[in-house]
Amino acid sequence: QVQLVESGGGLVQAGGSLRLSCKASGRTFVNWRVGWFRLAPGKGREFVAAISWDSGNTNYAETVKGRFTISRDSAKNSVDLQMNSLKPEDTAVYSCAARPSGGSNYYYWGQGTQVTVSS
Repeated sequence: QVQLVESGGGLVQAGGSLRLSCKASGRTFVNWRVGWFRLAPGKGREFVAAISWDSGNTNYAETVKGRFTISRDSAKNSVDLQMNSLKPEDTAVYSCAARPSGGSNYYYWGQGTQVTVSS
């Protein structure tokens, strides 16, 4: 059974930074694609960023491009999301999800971690 656990959320002032981490138990991320999504009050789930574990290929939502960086750490079997220049509109519950690289649907989801950016 694969479990994803996020960590690193918290409260930060606008302009600040946070680093989120998504760790997997039960298997490694080899041959998988890992994404970060967020859910803000009153809004639908929004894609933030994703990375292919094997190739390192990444893509980002336009709203976070240039401010957020997704990366992988083989030693920790984790995918991290470095968030800089945070804005109040980045406030949301951030969740990581994983799927096989050749698939289209994310199979596994974490419980999420709260990120709150104060103005």
